[in-house]
Amino acid sequence: MAEQSDGVKKPVIIKKYANRRLYNTSTSTYVTLDHLSQMVKEGTEFEVFDAKSGEDITRQVLTHIIVEEESKGGPTLLPIGFLRHLISFYGDSLQSVVPNYLEHTMQSFAQNQDQMRSYMDEALGGLSPFGQLEDVGKKNMAMFENAMKMFAPFYQGVPGQTHKPNAGSAPAPAAPAKDAEAEKLDELRAKLDAMQKQLDGLSGDS
Repeated sequence: MAEQSDGVKKPVIIKKYANRRLYNTSTSTYVTLDHLSQMVKEGTEFEVFDAKSGEDITRQVLTHIIVEEESKGGPTLLPIGFLRHLISFYGDSLQSVVPNYLEHTMQSFAQNQDQMRSYMDEALGGLSPFGQLEDVGKKNMAMFENAMKMFAPFYQGVPGQTHKPNAGSAPAPAAPAKDAEAEKLDELRAKLDAMQKQLDGLSGDS
């Protein structure tokens, strides 16, 4: 980043041209969204402006980076449930509240990331089950989804889905004896629950 006379670093200025090319004015080179993504990971601040109109389009470019990352086919960060909750707040009276809350929550998460990694290692014994259980990704964003529900006390879940028990239904039949594989899965779920409690504790302390 460029440095001002008072020692404060200014954000790198990126210009976006009509042909969608991105130009880094600090290095005088053209860059890609992957380059900008790496700059974010390295903690390099930048702002993106439309080369013709001068409009600040940083938000749109950052959103585009997220879309690109989510579509690469590898592990994702945004569960479908979270995306549905987020979309439902557009146009809602609480829309102006959500951005500040999400920003504060993510900052708290980032500040405690080293301690959270330690908790994950302790809870999971160094095992990474994220590719084995489909719902583990949702656990990573549980704080955010719970926050959404806090903002909407009468929230009844994702539209089109109901989870109300049937009062007249017969009790479920007894489950058969668990085999060794099922016992291992239950043990893993218990570890994940323990990890989630630790994450909730961190969120409450922040």
